[in-house]
Amino acid sequence: MGKPQLGNTIENAFRMNTGGISLGSPAASSATAIHAAVADNGAQQTISTGITNPDVPRNVTATTTGTGANVTAVQVVVNGTDAEGKAISETLPAFTAGANGTVVGSKAFATITSIVIPANGTGVSTAIGTGSKLGLGTRLKRDTINQAYLNGVREATRPTVAVDAVNLSGNTVQLNSALNGSPVVVDYFAT
Repeated sequence: MGKPQLGNTIENAFRMNTGGISLGSPAASSATAIHAAVADNGAQQTISTGITNPDVPRNVTATTTGTGANVTAVQVVVNGTDAEGKAISETLPAFTAGANGTVVGSKAFATITSIVIPANGTGVSTAIGTGSKLGLGTRLKRDTINQAYLNGVREATRPTVAVDAVNLSGNTVQLNSALNGSPVVVDYFAT
């Protein structure tokens, strides 16, 4: 009977504790992918129709257009579900007063059920779009993502990862390359 080979033990443990997650083929980020621009009417508006769900679970953005000088530092609220169908809500960061711009959420939404847009100044419109942070579809206790692939090509730069051991929507990955409708796969270590 021979001595155990440490190299084989480590290699087998590595194989048993690694996995790949297919994140679909997410389209490029778009400022209007979820809802076209809504013109300010001087009052808070709750939008529940005309909403297009994200192509894959991903973060959302809000973008102002129109009279930039009239933009106020308000926060859009997005309501929907995560990849498990559980209700989630996110209050996006405040817009910068006096200038058009985009604010970026951090949660991965699978569906959007409503959007609450506060009054945001005369001549200002607000659109809701998709960002580049993709939902991992699994809860991670710590960042164990080791590489990402876009259209079968390994990313030269490691992706930016957010983890949340409790909330599925808080587990996201953002590739260095722009999304373009090609398949995305990430490799990780299971813990």
